Amino acid sequence: MRTVFDPAELPPHRMYQVLTASIVPRPIAWVSTVSADGVANLAPYSFFSVSSTHPPVVQFTSVTRKDSLRNIEATGEFVINVATEPLISTVNASSATFDSEVDEFAALGIDTEPSERVRPVRVAGSPVAIECTLHQVIPVGDSFVVMGDVVTVAVRPEALADDGLPDFAELAPLSRLGRNEWGLPPKVVRLDRPHRPA
Repeated sequence: MRTVFDPAELPPHRMYQVLTASIVPRPIAWVSTVSADGVANLAPYSFFSVSSTHPPVVQFTSVTRKDSLRNIEATGEFVINVATEPLISTVNASSATFDSEVDEFAALGIDTEPSERVRPVRVAGSPVAIECTLHQVIPVGDSFVVMGDVVTVAVRPEALADDGLPDFAELAPLSRLGRNEWGLPPKVVRLDRPHRPA
């Protein structure tokens, strides 16, 4: 017999725990923004994916209204920095609830670099930065799906493979699991997609 978790019978936080322990691993969007007053912000979001490839659109979900979302709505810009294994402690530290007047980059000693096309800075130590302008925000329940038009993807040279694409081993991406668990870069298996059913 399976244990059944019924959203109608569970408090929201418990259902959150069930979902985040079941939908694993989840890549992390380490989102940098800037407020209308010029205060930088950096926070990780583990509900993150691609919405469209043509045109290129990415998305992350803010559970409740947070500083990142407010800044994006005010300025229309953000950067998704790939969160990597060497930066795990810093990524985790940036998830704390800082006051909106606090610059997480400065508070945590995170090096920055200018972005190519948007105002928010990039995390200098991140191998890939996806610069975005706001496509749309979709309210869903207690959350907000933030979709961004990709205006450029900036990749550090050492993170590129011989084929010119980002190399998984060099990215060493983090993921979130359930509870307080984090996923480190997993073993990679190569399987070509079949052209037709076997």
